[in-house]
Amino acid sequence: MDHTYRLAVAWQGDRGTGTSGYRDYDRDVLLRAEGKPDLLGSADPTFRGRAERWNPEELLLAALAQCHLLSYLHSAVRHGVVVVDYHDDPVATMEQTGVGGRFTAVVLHPRVVVADAAMVATAESIHGEASRNCFIAASVAFPVEHRPTTTVDPRSRR
Repeated sequence: MDHTYRLAVAWQGDRGTGTSGYRDYDRDVLLRAEGKPDLLGSADPTFRGRAERWNPEELLLAALAQCHLLSYLHSAVRHGVVVVDYHDDPVATMEQTGVGGRFTAVVLHPRVVVADAAMVATAESIHGEASRNCFIAASVAFPVEHRPTTTVDPRSRR
């Protein structure tokens, strides 16, 4: 089954002279999808973008982390693991080679809190399944690792 996703991407960086020179335009972008809030994009500040806007590199990292989270929650349900909290601090590494570059690795650091101590081992083991089920991770040409920590909800009686 195929799924189709649509966006509207509009460059907002013309200062009146277009791309007449590398320093003569802004990298501001407006991303829109029907029924969703607008997303303000730009280039990474290293590439003359604005730090207060999302850049493509951050969006790719966010997509990988969110996809793993959602795949993980699905796996948790399938394996009887009750997740009560989940946070991640993902990190991406990009190698610049002249004008171009590429991502070389992403490491996810999920911190999962489960409802019961008996669930910890399974909670740790299903990260691999979640990674295999993540459409975004399956689509990239670099490794996406996960280094999870799992703890038990302090309100648990076990």
